[in-house]
Amino acid sequence: MTATPYHNPVLLAESVAGLNIKENGIYVDVTFGGGGHSKEILRQLGAEGKLFAFDQDEDAIANRIDDTRFQLIQENFRYLKQFLKFYGIRKVDGVLGDFGVSSHQFDKAERGFSTRFEGDLDMRMSKRNSISAYDVVNTYSYDDLRKVLFTYGDLRNANQMAKVLLAKRETEPIATTEQLKDSLKSFLPKAKAHKILAQVYQAIRIEVNQELEVLKDFLMQLPDMIVPQGRISLISYHSLEDRLVKRFIRAGRFEGEAEKDIYGHSSVPFKKIGGLVIPSDKEITANNRARSAKLRIAERI
Repeated sequence: MTATPYHNPVLLAESVAGLNIKENGIYVDVTFGGGGHSKEILRQLGAEGKLFAFDQDEDAIANRIDDTRFQLIQENFRYLKQFLKFYGIRKVDGVLGDFGVSSHQFDKAERGFSTRFEGDLDMRMSKRNSISAYDVVNTYSYDDLRKVLFTYGDLRNANQMAKVLLAKRETEPIATTEQLKDSLKSFLPKAKAHKILAQVYQAIRIEVNQELEVLKDFLMQLPDMIVPQGRISLISYHSLEDRLVKRFIRAGRFEGEAEKDIYGHSSVPFKKIGGLVIPSDKEITANNRARSAKLRIAERI
């Protein structure tokens, strides 16, 4: 396997520009990874500016930036408010999030994120996670496994896949990515095998890391954390994430319409800035993992 950067930052210029950075403001990069977005934010910050970054992945800590204006917090960003409060920060000028899996996580076979390499069924973004992909595949009931595959993977054969996995694990545990693929081979016609496997992996990974619940917890903290005219710049990679971000920006909630006051006026915390931003053909050619990225920018009212 050829060496690759820890992570190629997606929509780098567009997402950082979306923050409309104030020279001496306080900003948060909630998905530090390889530090690409953080480095660009720091480049635009003045001497009195401050950047906090979150990453729960132990491997990301090695990328810590040596800068007095920078503080890396090794935690899940669902605890944004709690840990910023620990550092005496109650309000910030902007938050950037680049959700999903980093290039590094995909490229380390032993992490179990990639359909290309054999590795243990893990898929944990932090080793502190209480469950792994092994637990989902080998211990979930038929109903729970079917629900994961259908809800998070949009797999039409979720019922049949769950039955096959339950039958297979009765014989022996499904412990590796190759064993998972082999168990599902009857659902993987050659022309669509990669796409279907990607959906299966996505479904299990979202369940393992509780990604949608984490995203909801994070988004609901933003109205209290962002100063008026402060910005949020959020990159999603699949429709489940993007739908939550879009609905939150539009209505301040995930279901139904925005709340209204007694006069019938909607009370939403953010207004969108510009339209949906997607990568250029040039960026996708240079970094294929950018192809599904969607950036939404909003400003605190």
